[in-house]
Amino acid sequence: MNNSIMAKEAAESPSVIERQIQSNLAIFQNVGEEIRQFDPQLVYIVGRGSSDHAGVFAKYLIEIELGIPVSSSAPSVTSIFKRHLQLKNALVIVISQSGRSPDILQQTEYAKQSGALCLALVNDESSPLADLVDYVVPLKAGEEKAVAATKSFIATLSAVTQLVAHWKQDQALLDALEHLPNKMRESIESENQLTTPYVGKLAHCVVLGRSLGYAISREIALKLKEVCGIHAEAFSSAEFLHGPVTLVEKNLAIIDVTVKDESFESHRDQIEEVAQRGAELCHLTETTTDLHPRLAPLTLLQRFYLDIENIAQELGFDPDNPVGLRKVTKTL
Repeated sequence: MNNSIMAKEAAESPSVIERQIQSNLAIFQNVGEEIRQFDPQLVYIVGRGSSDHAGVFAKYLIEIELGIPVSSSAPSVTSIFKRHLQLKNALVIVISQSGRSPDILQQTEYAKQSGALCLALVNDESSPLADLVDYVVPLKAGEEKAVAATKSFIATLSAVTQLVAHWKQDQALLDALEHLPNKMRESIESENQLTTPYVGKLAHCVVLGRSLGYAISREIALKLKEVCGIHAEAFSSAEFLHGPVTLVEKNLAIIDVTVKDESFESHRDQIEEVAQRGAELCHLTETTTDLHPRLAPLTLLQRFYLDIENIAQELGFDPDNPVGLRKVTKTL
């Protein structure tokens, strides 16, 4: 394993998840009961960057498991256009590593004033965000020094999954979460899936996934941009067929993100179609067996983070300090 901070932090993810499960059990049990009592008619998710991608994961998971509609926020509606949204019967989930971006804080404050039940998933428990919400779920990722988030993003997906499992009182998912840290360790020891020969020749590529796989495809595309300077865009594999598929005729490179859940057959058919059209494919999938399908995306992402870090170093990039980026971004 390489000695970059990014690689070290990515490899800490199994321990972070163990710490979350042990430390946050009472919090999740209490929050799950409070949400059931509140009985939200809508879940509204606030976040930017990787946190917004985690929100897409939360959207799919909550709608699949609980049948409650989920909407992602547009923070500038509040911070720039000064519009207060009516969120009286909504559960607002705010996702932020730092808990300090002004637009996120302002939207949280207005959501609380409107009567929403506000919950923060935050890594910095001393942040201003923690003081604004009804409930705080600490991510327990510890300090993250590398600019490109790894363990904190996986910690967010794990926290979202624990939240849904306790909210739904889904014992099968709760039991599966207990085994997740070891499954993540298996992923760390597994073979590379994304390689330097494939990535090194790319200037542009598309990342295709379906449902929860699409949610992490967005994060994968972001890391390709951040760490290797590659223009990468994520699409739902179903949505890709509605127009963008014409790009395949130009020998488009496609990274296939396959999750073996209920979307598997449909996604596989769509990947076969782009392959027949001439796409240059690289396949990513979960790296362990006997895994609950809702947890498969986390093991896939664990392997990807280590792969992309190694590729960045081999291509001459510094994965710890991507050009032009800062660890904490504050926007209005």
